[in-house]
Amino acid sequence: MIPGVELTVLPRSLVVMTDMDAFSAIGQNANLDLPQIAVVGGQSAGKSSVLENFVGRDFLPRGSGIVTRRPLVLQLMNCPTDFDEVRQEIEAETDRITGANKGISPVPINLRVYSPNVLNLTLVDLPGMTKVPVGDQPADIESQIREMLMQFVTKENCLMLAVSPANSDLANSDALKIAKEVDPQGMRTIGVITKLDLMDEGTDAKDILENKLLPLRRGYIGVVNRSQKDIDGRKDINAAIAAERKFFLSHPAYRHLAERMGTPYLQKVLNQVGKVYCSMMVQQFSVDFEKCIEGSGDQIDTAELSGGARINRIFHERFPFELVKVGALQST
Repeated sequence: MIPGVELTVLPRSLVVMTDMDAFSAIGQNANLDLPQIAVVGGQSAGKSSVLENFVGRDFLPRGSGIVTRRPLVLQLMNCPTDFDEVRQEIEAETDRITGANKGISPVPINLRVYSPNVLNLTLVDLPGMTKVPVGDQPADIESQIREMLMQFVTKENCLMLAVSPANSDLANSDALKIAKEVDPQGMRTIGVITKLDLMDEGTDAKDILENKLLPLRRGYIGVVNRSQKDIDGRKDINAAIAAERKFFLSHPAYRHLAERMGTPYLQKVLNQVGKVYCSMMVQQFSVDFEKCIEGSGDQIDTAELSGGARINRIFHERFPFELVKVGALQST
């Protein structure tokens, strides 16, 4: 066990936000599908770098081609941790199920990371969409990855981070295609534009970030991740975040948007949206629970009494009977 890190494998049916712990803590067992944030995009779009920026440390496996080969349910908890062996644990756990080549698996890894430098968020890192099989991947790898993504993003409680690189045609974005399909109203989708610093000289993504090109209801947030050279050179992520801030403040096309760009702003937005979704779901749970007590819910069992009707019967029939029994025993 790595200090500050819990790594477990969850059956697909149990992949819900581990904020369910809140119910366990008060002795309640509720079947609530709480919000989660799925990170979707093509291979090498910068999804893993976005997640590492959230955590502030290097911990995800890297390499060419498909690297994320299983869903990674990442729960960030705000308190101290140690990251020394996290990447090796993820790689070993992935290889255990998928093999050491390029196979994939829908069985998620659940990683809970405790750090003093993160906001409380739960995200799901998903394999990048691909079309051409490599290594020992099956010929239908594209449909397998798509099916895996759909297990998460079709849920109404799933927020989507649609990650697209700025140096590619946004109209061909795999992430936006999926988002438009499963969230046509755009209520659950936040666009993330990476690789802004890698665009050809004389070009920019101003129209995208101003939400004028292929607009999304929740708009787009630009981020600047570390380059491969930065990663190989072990550039500190905090320094990278500072460089990202400087990039937006100094770039002539983006400086007017600087306060609404960058990793810290993206974290803030996700935290706020997550809280709204949680609040809505808790309110709905409260309403459903009240209906259950009243016996007026839409899942009432007609074969037997339930909810308030059952409580009423217990108090007016069973309870008096038990009191009589107790009295009879005491009188002897």
